[in-house]
Amino acid sequence: MNPSGNNLDFLIAFGAGVLTSFTPCIYPLIPISAGNIAARANGSKLKGLALSVVYVIGIAVTYSILGLIASLTGTIFGRISTHPATYITVGVMIMLFGVALLDIFHIHIPHKIRPPEHKHDYLYTFLLGLTSGLIASPCLTPVLGSILFYLTTKQNIIYGVTLLFCFAFGMGLILILIGVFEGLLVSLPKSGKWMVYIKRASGVILLVMGLYFIINGIRRI
Repeated sequence: MNPSGNNLDFLIAFGAGVLTSFTPCIYPLIPISAGNIAARANGSKLKGLALSVVYVIGIAVTYSILGLIASLTGTIFGRISTHPATYITVGVMIMLFGVALLDIFHIHIPHKIRPPEHKHDYLYTFLLGLTSGLIASPCLTPVLGSILFYLTTKQNIIYGVTLLFCFAFGMGLILILIGVFEGLLVSLPKSGKWMVYIKRASGVILLVMGLYFIINGIRRI
């Protein structure tokens, strides 16, 4: 089974991850995550880079599992996933996520999940990434949810796993860069209105994407 679609799909997923990392409820957490990793690196740049990659892999594993579940849903239900009603439903849900990013209403999800403490730095960091992937913030939920709803229409397991893997690495790219370039954390721009603009732009993109699915669903009737 080969991934469906083209390379642009994975580039878009990666770009969505990068954009998500610059939204108001995720960007301020980057220094905290980087500080946690730096404390375990004990001044070693190589270990800091390795821990950053392990952390992002943890997030990627969590999202890949979600992509697997979404793809299996489409595969198991077969005809249902290609039915016009499914496309229209997916479109409506994605548009609702887009509206959420425009702050017209908010999605509240519990985020008090913490990884177990462990003396091994790499295992702890991996577990931290796994659980961080489950902490769906108001900014992350609309984008991730839209991708998952989209995957239910594709019926391709490998495609679903790899697409979410790309999204996770896009979201964790800045953390990996911090692991490579030690001074990058200090030079990061401060939180401000520019992040709100990115969030709203992402909301508009989701609205257009949702409308596309609805139109496709109507055409299939």
